[in-house]
Amino acid sequence: MTLPVPLNRDAHRVAPASSAAKVPQPKPQLRRYDVCRLSPDGTIAETRHVAPALPLFEDAFCAFSRGSLIETDAGLVAVEDLLPGDRIVTSDGKAEPLVWKGSTTLVPGRPGPQGRKLHLTRIMTDSFGIQRPISCLIAGPSARLLHTPGHLRSLAGGQQILSPVQACIDGMNVVETAPPTPVQLYHLCLATHAVIRVGGLDFETYHPGPNAGRMVSHAMRPVFLNLFPHVSQFCDFGALRHPRAGDGQIHAVVT
Repeated sequence: MTLPVPLNRDAHRVAPASSAAKVPQPKPQLRRYDVCRLSPDGTIAETRHVAPALPLFEDAFCAFSRGSLIETDAGLVAVEDLLPGDRIVTSDGKAEPLVWKGSTTLVPGRPGPQGRKLHLTRIMTDSFGIQRPISCLIAGPSARLLHTPGHLRSLAGGQQILSPVQACIDGMNVVETAPPTPVQLYHLCLATHAVIRVGGLDFETYHPGPNAGRMVSHAMRPVFLNLFPHVSQFCDFGALRHPRAGDGQIHAVVT
């Protein structure tokens, strides 16, 4: 049956609105984050959090894979075996206590929120010199090396910078990998930002960066900072130990 002209016109007007109203709104993707920290009284506290799978959150947990060997004053210790209070050797030869260890699980072969790819980086033995690294090392997507790749040297102005590990990929000694199975990753915090030896290479400890406060909404700030009980605001992370490359620029050193 043919609809009368007025009804036909009204049906066309209503149909788009009705179909648009039925489109489900995407829910924010969440991820589980595990935190192990040193309490003020010297005890170790473990907590589990469910928080948004946003880049700022994920980067705080995705630097080192299981089996990564961290240099401590008691020798090499696998990252999964480290406990808050263990003294980690920094690049200036000091041994500083670990105050925070975070971990999460992700599937590198599966795109994250908004299609973000969280691939791992495999660094072959002796890629950066003898025993650098001392054995094959798998770094997470947020790992940064104290190393200036050739294409960043003009940007660095002759100084050492902390570069994303992906910037070192050459397709031979340093390659990208994305296993289809879940991988547990870790990151570490000392009382201040530092460079530590991991598998014979110099990596940074966690720091959100000088512009972190601009990357998260006001409502998300307490959610993020709740993951780090040893700080109350972004400036409590202190200054960067070295300038840091990212997104084509060297971040200013926090003062």
